Amino acid sequence: MSALNKNSKAATALDIAIIGGGSAGISLATGLANLRAAVVEPKIPEERDCSWALWADQDQLQKLAGSIKGSWKQWRLVDHNQEIIHCSEDYQYASLSSAAYITACEQNLAKGVELIRAAAEDIVAIGNGGCFSAAGKHYRATQLYDSRPPALTENSLRQHFVGWDIRTKTSIANPDTVTLMDFRVDQSRGLHFIYALPFSDRRLLIESTMISTKLEDRDWYRQAIKHWLHQNNIEIDQTLGEEAGVIPMQSLPPLNNDIATIGTASGAVRLSSGYAFSTIQQQTSLLAERIRAGQYEVPSPMSKQLMRMDKLFNRVLVAEPQLGVAMMMGTAKALSANGFARFMLGSANLSDWARVIMAMPKIPFLKQLFTS
Repeated sequence: MSALNKNSKAATALDIAIIGGGSAGISLATGLANLRAAVVEPKIPEERDCSWALWADQDQLQKLAGSIKGSWKQWRLVDHNQEIIHCSEDYQYASLSSAAYITACEQNLAKGVELIRAAAEDIVAIGNGGCFSAAGKHYRATQLYDSRPPALTENSLRQHFVGWDIRTKTSIANPDTVTLMDFRVDQSRGLHFIYALPFSDRRLLIESTMISTKLEDRDWYRQAIKHWLHQNNIEIDQTLGEEAGVIPMQSLPPLNNDIATIGTASGAVRLSSGYAFSTIQQQTSLLAERIRAGQYEVPSPMSKQLMRMDKLFNRVLVAEPQLGVAMMMGTAKALSANGFARFMLGSANLSDWARVIMAMPKIPFLKQLFTS
């Protein structure tokens, strides 16, 4: 029996099925109502808990309060030559628990929206919808959305990291300030920086983060963390956990070209920074509005102009990685705190863009612009 016939036989009918219940899938599901819908996700939130970050305004801080692990009005970038500190009253840098956010969304699904705690199998696209199996049952949906992240290709540009959640023996200096990027670490293998979030004066999330085409052994990242802690006279009292991740920083093909994609799969990750949560929120919120109006086309996660600029930035980074630190520091120095937050959120205005462009090295960008 073919997969199509098997899935069609005695299948439960759905208006909408969402494959994958991560950030995009569960966010879209919470916006659905008065529909027969399902979000299909095999893992419980705690199985893949990690930190998500965004620059949040006051409304977002209130909306996400139950998921926020920490928020800060002040952030910094530092290299061997300078330290740039931004402080904003309009935006706060916030760190979310993905498990807390997803759990809250799962608990607030509307009547008629089912959470299927299983993997989707035997997926067959039929027009805009399709058939699939999950937990021993068969389903047929008029509209399918796939939020599963695409598979990384060999030698693709990516942001990769290992992080430790630690409790320190003594109080941390400046616990009100986030270290977004400290470049005073080994730069021989790609753009490398330390990212540090002080959740209190004695609790710290610290990550060794690389932007390159090649992953390193975990011990390499761990040694960088140990070195940074030593340089900053921070001693570990207790290691509470370790997390690792890989974020694509170039466009990748979806797992199934025949199914509409949302979230990371649709290109919602900022290719120049790796940030995605805010972009995904905007995309899924707009899509939910469209669905309520009877329209099912997935909105683009960001403008074509922004995607072109991000791709150009990354081509320069790959071609001339030694310029990476100066490019990042130059961007931060050129912008105000609010301008930097807007830029990272993908909502920079013309003045913000003009300042960033003026701060970039011109010849490398022109080379990549005319060789693309």
